[in-house]
Parts: sequence; C-alpha cells; structure tokens
Amino acid sequence: MLKAGLLSSRERVLLALQHRETDRIPLAMVCSGINKPARSAYDAYLQRECGCSLETYLDAILDIRSVDPRYIGPALMPDEDIWGVRRRPIQAGAGVYDEIAHYPLAGATTAGDIANHRWPSTAWFDYAVISERIQAANRDGDHCIMVANGNIFETTWYMRGFEQVFLDMLTAPELMHEIMERVTQFYLAHFSRILAAARGGVDLVFTADDIAGQRGLLMSPAMWETFIKPYHQRLNAVIHSYGAKVIYHTDGGMMEAAGGLVDMGIDVLQALQFDADGMDPAALKSQYGEKLCFQGGVSVQHTLPFGTPDDVRAEVEHLITVLGREGGYILGPSHAIQAGTPVANIHTLWETALTFYPF
Repeated sequence: MLKAGLLSSRERVLLALQHRETDRIPLAMVCSGINKPARSAYDAYLQRECGCSLETYLDAILDIRSVDPRYIGPALMPDEDIWGVRRRPIQAGAGVYDEIAHYPLAGATTAGDIANHRWPSTAWFDYAVISERIQAANRDGDHCIMVANGNIFETTWYMRGFEQVFLDMLTAPELMHEIMERVTQFYLAHFSRILAAARGGVDLVFTADDIAGQRGLLMSPAMWETFIKPYHQRLNAVIHSYGAKVIYHTDGGMMEAAGGLVDMGIDVLQALQFDADGMDPAALKSQYGEKLCFQGGVSVQHTLPFGTPDDVRAEVEHLITVLGREGGYILGPSHAIQAGTPVANIHTLWETALTFYPF
C-alpha cells in the first residue's frame, strides 16, 4: 500500500480506475448528496466536534469534483428545466423532494407533435467557461473532474411520463425512438462541446438511466436491447473518443443487465444498491471486476439511516475489502443520504473509509 496522502485526488481515482494500488480508497458522492435536515445536523456536528464546516470537510476528503458549462439560453420558469419538464417540492417526512408536475410530451401522438416541442440546443450553453471552471475546481489540488448528466431514457420519460414510455415501447415504438433519438442527439453534441473545451481536463462523464427497481429489471432484457442500449452505445463511443471514461448510474436489482452494460461500453457502474434483490458485491466483483470499476454501495436504505456506527463501519470495511481488492472501487453512499440519518453514522462512513485500506 502507498502511504496515505501521497497521491493527489486525481491520481488516486485514475489509479483505481486502472485497477491499481492507491494510498487509500477513493471517495466520492456521485449522484448523491445529503438531504437538507441531515446536512444541517451534520454541519452543526462538524462545527462542534471538528471546528470546520461540512463544506470544508467534504472538500478535503472527496476525490471527484464536477463542473458544467454556463447556461445562457432562454429564460426558464423557476421550476422548469431545459427539456420543459416542471417540478414542485413535495414534503416527505422531514425531507423535501422535487417531483415532476408537468410532462411536456404527455399528450404527443405524432412525430409532428414531438418535432414541435421546444428542444434544447448547445447554443444555450457557454462552453468556453469549462477550462476556467476546471481550474477553479482544482484550486486546492488536482481532483478527478466529472461532467454530467447523460440520462437518455430518464430524460425521455421525464418529458413523456413513466407509464407512458412503457406503453410506447409496446404500442408506439416509433414515438419512443423519435424522442430517444432527439435526446441522444443533444447529449452527443453537448458532451462533445464540453470535452473539446476541457482539452483533456475531464476524466469522467456521468451518464444514467435507472433500468431496475427494488425487485429487478424494469423491462425485459430484449426491450432494453432495443430501446435503450443502442443510444447509450453511441454516446459512450463519443465520450471515449475524447479520452474520458463513462460512469453510469442505475439503481435497483440490475445484476441481470450487468453483462449488457459492459457491452454497452460503460467503465464504472455507479449506485450499487445492495439492498435490492439479487445485488451482491462479491458476485459483481468476481464476474465483472476485470471489465468494470464500481462506485457507491454504502446503504442509504438500511445501514446509514437505521444501523449503528458499528454497523456502518462493518459495511464500509466489507465493501472496501471486496470491491477494492486490486483497485477498481470508489466508495460513497448508494444515493442521497436521507433526512433523519444519524450524524454519527454519516461521520463513521467517511472516517472509516479514510483509515481502512487492508491491501
């Protein structure tokens, strides 16, 4: 093992992605975060116990940072995104979550209806700022730089409606493909512009599409092969042409699709919801560890919110031992850390990961 602290954050992540030894396990919060009430409680804990803010603490330990271009497009409503999707905050216990309130393509029945939608353009973004934003992200040392968010299928159903896209696959596949193609064309151009402007300064491109739920895949493998895989293959090829790697997010019990995701061209499988049916870190590592790297894994469903600090410590050590052997693992929570999660558990997650490296 290399002496802890010997590597920069970027060196640490890139070595792990090459399945090589690092000084400690790399850490990141990819497709994650801390819900506001838990964030406030954890910040107060760190101020009291460590004399630093949560932002200062995480800045010092997380190895991946994100940048994005500057939006210069048409004015959007406060609750609207570039696709015309609108969300509203929903209270759930102590937490607040933004849920879709308007699906702009819900009523589309023809290709003309889809063509008449206001589609985003790369002209809506200033890509020249990418270089200076990378420099700002590396103000206190070199970090692995990531850009986001190539979620092709999710963007499609955000506009169309979740149930409707599954109906479309069966009854109106041409509409499904029409929307998917337009979304893909935007992401192909968008990430090409970002990566060209970055001039090698971006290491990871975050892409996503939840293709599984708690009990298994949301669709048959054949439907996934037809409606989703080809679009991501094209996007992944463009990302790789600029020398960046693809970190791909899906929640749920996705073991049945892991081989297909390898064929699709991803480099890092992200989320790792081991509370879902059939999800096993040892099986993932043994079957796909030579071809895939992994990120995430610490349970936000069970261990972090409902376990003890000892439970969290044991889970973190287990994941590092199993997934981190011979490199290939970046540890983090499996998704957003929820309101009500004990601050002692959150802190144990990070402190264990900073000190436990058995290789």
